Formats: sequence, structure tokens, C-alpha cells
Amino acid sequence: MRRLLLALPFALLPLAVAHAADEHDHDHDHEHGSLGAHEHGVGRLNAALDGQTLELELQSPAMNLVGFEHAATTDADKAKVAAVRTQLEKPLALFNLPKAAGCVVASQELESPLFGDKPDADDDHDEDAKDAHHHDHSEIHAHYRFTCATPGALKTLDLANIFNTFPATQKIQVQLIGPSGQQGVEVTAKAASLKF
Repeated sequence: MRRLLLALPFALLPLAVAHAADEHDHDHDHEHGSLGAHEHGVGRLNAALDGQTLELELQSPAMNLVGFEHAATTDADKAKVAAVRTQLEKPLALFNLPKAAGCVVASQELESPLFGDKPDADDDHDEDAKDAHHHDHSEIHAHYRFTCATPGALKTLDLANIFNTFPATQKIQVQLIGPSGQQGVEVTAKAASLKF
């Protein structure tokens, strides 16, 4: 299943390239030229449903979730980071999965420099450039694996709670693999639901 999630961005690469050609990217990280550019207000979600296993991988600039990207030094900043981490540790509420699907959390991982995690060593930036640039562009990554007793009840994925919980998130670019194939869509607070 992990291979399936990792292959997802490559399977949808033509869609991302076509979308990028249609829309000039105004993010401040454009000099890196990567498809996963850091853009405030924009999150990314990879979702894969395979049998009874649902995997969701949410990536977002920390700015969208906590309101800043620097290391939390004040008590107020530390409290905000702790509160966001607590919210992210409740994925059943965050993703509003239908109760009829009988999904339970099988595993979850949260990673961010704000949580005290070290940045990935396999980034394609050298250390000096990463230190000079990365501290201003912290991201939060959340990876969830659910086991669903009745996966057929997962007709839609409703992301409204993410927009309600983290109002600085303006849109989420979703790449989804489900029983009806793969799709890439962009969801907003006004249209926060998509079909599997």
C-alpha cells in the first residue's frame, strides 16, 4: 500500500504539469521548480483506498495550520503548535469519515520541524541553502492509515472540517486513487467534498 501512495504523484504527473501550464504559480518558492512547491494557503492531500485500507497523507505549509513557520519560542506559539498537533491527532474528526464505513485509525505519523522533527536529509538542497531557506518555510506532514470494515460506504471524502479547523487553508490539491480510478482535483471550503 505504501508503494501505491508513493506512486500516486507520478501517476498524476501529467495532470500536474497540465495544471501548471494553465496557471502561473505565484508562490515564493518558484526558484526550486518542484511540483510540490511551498505555497501559503495551499495544502496537498494524497488519498488511496485499497480494499479495506484507506491512506491519507496531508502536507501543508505550517502557516496554514499554526499561523507561522518559525520555531515556537514563546509560550503562545508553543501552545498553538500543541493545539494544532492535538487536532491533527484526531483524523476521524478532521476528515469526517462516514460512521457507516467503520474506519479505525491503524497508524498515524505527524512530522514537522515545529514538532521538533529534523528536516528530511534527502531533500535535494545542500545543508547551507536549506538552513538559510527552510526555517522560513516549515511544513507539516500527517500520514494516516485507516482500516475500514465497510469500505463501500466511503462514497465521498469530505474535507470541510480541515477548512473549518484551519481557516488559513484556502485550497487543497488532492490526488486520489479509489475504486473508480485515479483523479486529481482541487477543493476549496465552498466545494470541500469529492467522490471516491
